[in-house]
Amino acid sequence: MLHDLKGEANMPPIVGMLYSAVKENSERLKSITSGMSQEEVDSKGPNHHSNSTAQLIKHILYVDLNWVYRIKGQPLPQLLKEQYGPMIDENNRLPMVQGMPLNTLISSYEDVINMLKDICAQLTDADLDQVVTFGHENEKQATIRWGLWHMADHSRYHQAQINQLRKWFSENVLSK
Repeated sequence: MLHDLKGEANMPPIVGMLYSAVKENSERLKSITSGMSQEEVDSKGPNHHSNSTAQLIKHILYVDLNWVYRIKGQPLPQLLKEQYGPMIDENNRLPMVQGMPLNTLISSYEDVINMLKDICAQLTDADLDQVVTFGHENEKQATIRWGLWHMADHSRYHQAQINQLRKWFSENVLSK
């Protein structure tokens, strides 16, 4: 399989390349989680101190959803905040997610990626210079260009954690 960041035919070159990086990572997320049992999706690693795959996917989904709305220049609707949030719980940790099927998490994430595709199709390369505000504690500023790159980078970061969880889970299953 040839991997490339050419982008989508209906997007300007730089927008398309950045969108392609996010899309590629969403496909990778589906690939690395393929075949996980509910027990594995909910597993929090040795001693139950890590975030589960379910928590990590929901977190990636919620971060990306927030970026989609920032790029649109709109606040995240309250209904979506309630459905997918919060970003962190009262203990500054990822909210607990348990018993949510992998296909539900992935399907919801695909919906976010499709929303991103729709908004990216409306952007010009010049729009990437627009500055947006982000952050749940200290408000920070970034360009839309950085936001798209961050979406791809953030997903890969948490995918490494999911890969580690899978390793721990398989080692635990084999040791029983």
